[in-house]
Amino acid sequence: MLTFLIKRSLTILPTLLLVSFVAFMVIQLQPTSFVDAYLEDPRFSPETVQRIKVQYGLDQPLLVQYGNWIGGIVTRLDFGYSFVNNRPVTSLIGDFLLWTIEIAGLSLLFSWLIAVPLGIFTAVHKNGVVDGVASFFGYLGLAIPDFLLALLLFSAILATGGKNVGGLFSNEFIDAPWSWAKFWDHLNHLWPAILVFGLNHIASLQRQMRASTLDVLNQDYVRTARSKGLSERIVIYRHAVRNALNPLISSAGLSLSELVSGTLIGAVVMNLPTIGPFLYSSLLAKDQYVVMTVLLLSAFMLMIGNLIADVVLAAVDPRIHYD
Repeated sequence: MLTFLIKRSLTILPTLLLVSFVAFMVIQLQPTSFVDAYLEDPRFSPETVQRIKVQYGLDQPLLVQYGNWIGGIVTRLDFGYSFVNNRPVTSLIGDFLLWTIEIAGLSLLFSWLIAVPLGIFTAVHKNGVVDGVASFFGYLGLAIPDFLLALLLFSAILATGGKNVGGLFSNEFIDAPWSWAKFWDHLNHLWPAILVFGLNHIASLQRQMRASTLDVLNQDYVRTARSKGLSERIVIYRHAVRNALNPLISSAGLSLSELVSGTLIGAVVMNLPTIGPFLYSSLLAKDQYVVMTVLLLSAFMLMIGNLIADVVLAAVDPRIHYD
């Protein structure tokens, strides 16, 4: 396992280097840059715009710009400068990443706590009433996008007299120091986001867990366990479910990158300070270093998620060995 971890870790660096180069070149394919927008402003002369390009190094050849950006990351963890916000990219993304991890992590936990037991139950009681109801709502959950679900939930909250709609804090708590009142207000704003994004994942996870459990229950070793006289509960939870979780563990590793850029439209509707809307606004503003850093971060999270999934699979399934 240690050798496997070392080999996989060593492949992360060249992969990130390739992703950074592709992201940089794709951003450069835009017909204009952030600085070129100044040319349309009569307050800026062409000479002033040229000085701004020289200040940010945008007058240099593309390979030199890329080399300077990568050199800053390697030597100083400097991911560049945000033209729009006049702040270093590292400190800027940190403000959004914390809330993104909180919302997406809790939503993923909520969806697993509901989808896995429900998938097991519907597989064991195949074609029953609960299976039919779960299948109906599963199709419904797959058909309804998260932004529409957010609008429906907000309408229900307002109709029942609630006021905690949008954002993560009420206006009076946005810049206030942390207290029990602010924490409670945060929870009241947080649960709609967890419910919307969690329900969006429950439908697919439940169907995947149901199909995987049904497949495992038909395996020879499950029939052998039953023939030995083991109770049905032990057969299902000790022998079947442990192996049925494998596809879900793999999908969980892939979904880790959604902590960075997933659920964009839903986050915009709910006015959440997450990475998705921030990336979208940066793309519109042609804030190139912010966009490249977010894409690089998303690729890093994807590779780390796959690595964690492989390790968990080896721990859960004794049939998997990494030589």
